Amino acid sequence: MSENQHRTGSAGGARRGGPGGGPGGAIGRPVEKAKDFKGTLRRLTGYLKPQSWKLAFVLVFTLFSTAFTVLAPRISGNAINQMTDGFIAKRIVSEVSKAQDSVGPALTAQLKQIDSGRAQAEEQAKSAARAALEKQGASEAQIAAAEQQAAAAADKAFSEKLAQTVSPEQLDAMRELAKLPRVSDVSGAEEKAKAVGQFVSLTKKMPQSGQSGQSFQISEEDLQKYLGDIRETGGAIPFGAIAKTLLFLLGIYLLSSLFSFLTQYMMSGVAQLTVYSLRKDLNDKLSRLPLKYYDGHTSGDILSRMTNDIDTISGTLQQSLTQLIQSVCQILGYVIMMLLYSPILTLIVLCTLPLYIGVTMLIASHSQKYYKAQQKHLGNLSGHTEEMFTGHIIVKAFGREQESIETFEQINDDLYAAGWKAQFMSGVMYPLMNFVSNIGYVLISVVGGIFVTKSMLNIGDITAFIQYSRSFSMPIIQTANIANIIQSTLACAERVFEVLDEEEDIPDAADAVKMEDPQGNIRFDHVKFGYSESAPLMEDMNLDFKRGETVAIVGPTGAGKTTLVNLLMRFYEINGGAITFDGVDIRNIARGNLRTMFGMVLQDTWLFNGTIEENIAYGKENATHEQIVAAAKAAHADHFVRSLPDGYQTVLNEEASNISQGQKQLLTIARAILADPAVLILDEATSSVDTRTEVLIQKAMSVLMRGRTNFVIAHRLSTIRDAHLILVMNHGTIVEAGNHRELMAKNGFYADLYNSQFAGANL
Repeated sequence: MSENQHRTGSAGGARRGGPGGGPGGAIGRPVEKAKDFKGTLRRLTGYLKPQSWKLAFVLVFTLFSTAFTVLAPRISGNAINQMTDGFIAKRIVSEVSKAQDSVGPALTAQLKQIDSGRAQAEEQAKSAARAALEKQGASEAQIAAAEQQAAAAADKAFSEKLAQTVSPEQLDAMRELAKLPRVSDVSGAEEKAKAVGQFVSLTKKMPQSGQSGQSFQISEEDLQKYLGDIRETGGAIPFGAIAKTLLFLLGIYLLSSLFSFLTQYMMSGVAQLTVYSLRKDLNDKLSRLPLKYYDGHTSGDILSRMTNDIDTISGTLQQSLTQLIQSVCQILGYVIMMLLYSPILTLIVLCTLPLYIGVTMLIASHSQKYYKAQQKHLGNLSGHTEEMFTGHIIVKAFGREQESIETFEQINDDLYAAGWKAQFMSGVMYPLMNFVSNIGYVLISVVGGIFVTKSMLNIGDITAFIQYSRSFSMPIIQTANIANIIQSTLACAERVFEVLDEEEDIPDAADAVKMEDPQGNIRFDHVKFGYSESAPLMEDMNLDFKRGETVAIVGPTGAGKTTLVNLLMRFYEINGGAITFDGVDIRNIARGNLRTMFGMVLQDTWLFNGTIEENIAYGKENATHEQIVAAAKAAHADHFVRSLPDGYQTVLNEEASNISQGQKQLLTIARAILADPAVLILDEATSSVDTRTEVLIQKAMSVLMRGRTNFVIAHRLSTIRDAHLILVMNHGTIVEAGNHRELMAKNGFYADLYNSQFAGANL
């Protein structure tokens, strides 16, 4: 299975499976790391520099969005506090008013009884004094003075007797309490608080055996808190203030959503522009790479770097980068907010972090091997499926369907075994995380409840703190996930940069020649070449080809026939000597201009997804329909094209599998005829057509070759008997040269090749 199949299968599995297993599910996945982390990060950052101002906006928008998210629990906690305070204040006012209603009449009656008893005692004393003095014949003045003394003595005696049950201070408190207005009837919040304070204070001075306010024996600290609640709320639930708070909270959420939208909108532009530049540079680079790069790398690997790797970079820039900023800001924001409420409770939350880390490491260590196995089996399954579908004709022809099914089932079973274990381990992550979170939740609830009972925190405060503590683990897990994603992304970026760092074709000189009227005279002058310095292929090649000559190149596989043609078109650079075209060194000719002077018809046809007319027209820019039809007729392709339902407008699919292999070859020959090049290169061009069509094409070729330099690479030696010059190559060296008769007369290497194909032929 190729690297591309393996990586594509793995990527596909990741897309289908998603992170899996809830928060932290992706932590256990295998992470591919860049070899040069810092260098790759620096280069990738360089592509982001043109978008610096947008990134600044993204950072600001993310900070605002996160700030609003962090503030929301505190605002909702304040709303709960307002409601709680209002409820307590209302209850206190109501209870005090009820107490006044129940105690007031009894207290008034008791005071009246005391005052009545006092008055009665004074009257009795005064009456006794008057009666005694009147018997003695005292004057009115004496009687009045005696009455006053008697009343004072009776009042003193009554007070002394009353003091045995009610002290003077208590009596004064009873009188003040009786005069106190009903709290619920007081209009102002401050007046209500003052009235409640007086009531509670006076009830503390009342006789314990009385009927007054024993339920209001509260601490001074609580009293001051309750009075503060009454001052703030006026002794009623502040629905208006709560409604404003809720509207404000709604506004906070709307702003957070707005800034999140702006963040994603801006980051989408940044990501797409960045990967656009990266993709453009990569595409431009691929067009400048020499043929040896493509010979050394599979098409799947190159496509994977262009598509999968760049898509991974795009996804990370668009999603993970903003999530990373947001997660870090949330962690800091949550810690600060929790510290503002209670450092002790914050310490409890932070103590649960080692549990989160331990659970994560435990799951990751066990799930890593299962994810690796899952990726391996998924790649095997993709490779097997691709092979079976592309080669389904061969499978059916040899009756290997059952064997293919058994292989598929075996790989599928292996994938199932590894997959469910990976998903199970990933799925365990969330319950364990939730368990750790619940441990912290229980501890916070218990300690927080104690703090509430001791008035160290309000109910709204502990509610907000619980929200922060429950949310605290999520950004930590997200940060760990994103760190893994960034590692993999930089590995992808490194593969892209590896292509960008490849050695390019030698650039055209500033004074490169552009030949206007090429003749096709080619000369090899002491040419040296080798694919590697340690294994030279051509040591000292000297050849001279004139316009109008047909040169056939023959030899066994690997002899260097195609290499010779590649050197002509500068697909490879020679190591020594020179190759001249019309007396000009091809290294001094613009590479694009040089290649337009050559026309190639290869054994392996190449047609693209488009109409037949478009495929033929590929050989010449701005070709007319008449020229295209003429070229098709010359290649003997016109007849079969017109027999198709849409003729020249017939659309070929991506692999041109809707026409035969021989018809494909005819179209490529027509394309070469339309190009009308100075030099024609035919690499076994008629190998895919029948014998009758080959004869017709040979006749057409004989017309096309007139006046041109022609290079014919052939394995069927019968097709090159009329060539002006036949070069016989073996191991990169020309071992024989001459025409057919001369070479046959030598009875050498060429004669052996020819006779092996035509044993018993009458020469």
